[in-house]
Amino acid sequence: MTEPSPLIEISGPPHARGVSYGQQAAARIHRGVGHYIEQLKRSAFDWPDIRAAVGEYLPTIAAFDESFVDEMRGIAEGAQIDFEAIVLLNARTELLQMATRRARGGVPDDDPDGCTGVVALPQATSGGRLIHAQNWDWKAECAETTVVLKVRREHGPDVLMFTEAGALGRCGMNSVGIAITANYLESERDYRSLGVPLALIRRKVLEQEHLALAMRAVYVTRKSASNNMIVSHAQGVAIDFECAPDESFQVHPRDGLLVHANHWVSPVALSKLSDTGVASTPDSLYRDLRVRGLLEPQLGRIDRETIKTALFDNFASPWSVCRPPRPSLSNNLSATVAMVVMEPALGVMEVAMLPSQNREFTRYQLESSFAALAA
Repeated sequence: MTEPSPLIEISGPPHARGVSYGQQAAARIHRGVGHYIEQLKRSAFDWPDIRAAVGEYLPTIAAFDESFVDEMRGIAEGAQIDFEAIVLLNARTELLQMATRRARGGVPDDDPDGCTGVVALPQATSGGRLIHAQNWDWKAECAETTVVLKVRREHGPDVLMFTEAGALGRCGMNSVGIAITANYLESERDYRSLGVPLALIRRKVLEQEHLALAMRAVYVTRKSASNNMIVSHAQGVAIDFECAPDESFQVHPRDGLLVHANHWVSPVALSKLSDTGVASTPDSLYRDLRVRGLLEPQLGRIDRETIKTALFDNFASPWSVCRPPRPSLSNNLSATVAMVVMEPALGVMEVAMLPSQNREFTRYQLESSFAALAA
């Protein structure tokens, strides 16, 4: 059985906590970097190309947040690995797509992140507390390169994240009740210019004390490619942001539920751009329908177990909400790598690795400013 993701706790200024992170997660960082370097080599994107791409990205990253560069340098130092390798982990979506498109004459990668995200608002849950969850669909090998990272910050809220080892962000929540998950989207506007790597935008969201500023980070930050980000707050707000590189569109909950897979659903977005991702994620067209259909009869009675049951759905397996390891369209081994279920008011995150094969959840705890009120 796949081991649970280890909990790594870091604190201090950015460089110091990066060093601690790198030291604690060194083995998983090296394994993850090796995996992506091998994948890039298949697109004739070698180490000199990676270094050159990182050199292009650094000014954009530094302009977005210089402390992220300091933290990544600390991770590299702690893990005893090249700095460019850590930037690769934090911009792997962008670099993998750039390499594939270059090798295939502009044709995008047909092995993207999948993901099904769901938020149940307090009026839909049995405990009156918001629940925010996700199935993360990606390469099965990445089940061995993830960590749960707790960041005790000197200024601003503490953060608890599920992420790939060495990355600054993926999905998670902070101590003032803000949570985020994200899903792959694709449009014809992608990769026309450099934007901020998606992992860093998600980290920026979780560093915010105010929901307005968290949503602003998603809404206005220029990206290299499309992405879907669901931002919620423990007190009962959730908005899904379907983001093109240069424009964002909103999708709101219906009947207390917000469910999103990997295709565009905003009518405004669909009137302005083309959804080019369905060819590689055709199961997206029913995954969100399945999850919503399983949850709607439970409105008012939904709890974390109800959410888990919906996300375990194996309809149309192996092209299912909970994906068993199977060859992707590009013959990589694809799977639901993890199921992540969060209840931000309680500061609770539960994670099951490779949930099609393993229904054991590990619980992680963050001290929440809403814990007493929620109880």
